Amino acid sequence: MKKWIIGTLIGGIIVFGWQTLSWTALQLHRPANDYAAKQDTILNFLGSQLEPGEYFLPTYPDGASSEEQSKIMETSMGKPWAKVSYHARYDGNMGMNILRGFIVSLICVAMLIWIIQNMNAPSFSTIFLTSLFIGIIGFSVFPYSVHIWYETKGTTADFLDAILQWGLCGLWLGWWLRR
Repeated sequence: MKKWIIGTLIGGIIVFGWQTLSWTALQLHRPANDYAAKQDTILNFLGSQLEPGEYFLPTYPDGASSEEQSKIMETSMGKPWAKVSYHARYDGNMGMNILRGFIVSLICVAMLIWIIQNMNAPSFSTIFLTSLFIGIIGFSVFPYSVHIWYETKGTTADFLDAILQWGLCGLWLGWWLRR
């Protein structure tokens, strides 16, 4: 139990610590959050047109027939499109977000340790590669598959995050769990 608790705590700090560095000091995710010169005008316009939510433009309304859907898709080919995430108010209080992010990191590392501890005498390299593969699977299922469909920016930073945070965690767990 001691190995699990200490492994989870230090592993969670490694995973969360890398995320913090990646988003703050290293600014790896900056390309996915570009500055728009007319941001106030754009936000005012969006606020007058949209309720808070996620939008894909252009698309068809709920209940549209197959013919209407096909026509909209056909007339949209080659034209501009956007994926908009609109929020009615910004809240810069990061305390709860930081806490939730750290708790998620702890839970993920605890689940990884459970997987490792259910292996029959895993080697250092097996522990390291298991952790690394968890990161690659997570990257492939979410950020990369979203990138495939929506051409999102920042996929390289997401890949680096997956490799580095889970690779570093795997190095730690490979050493700690085999002591």
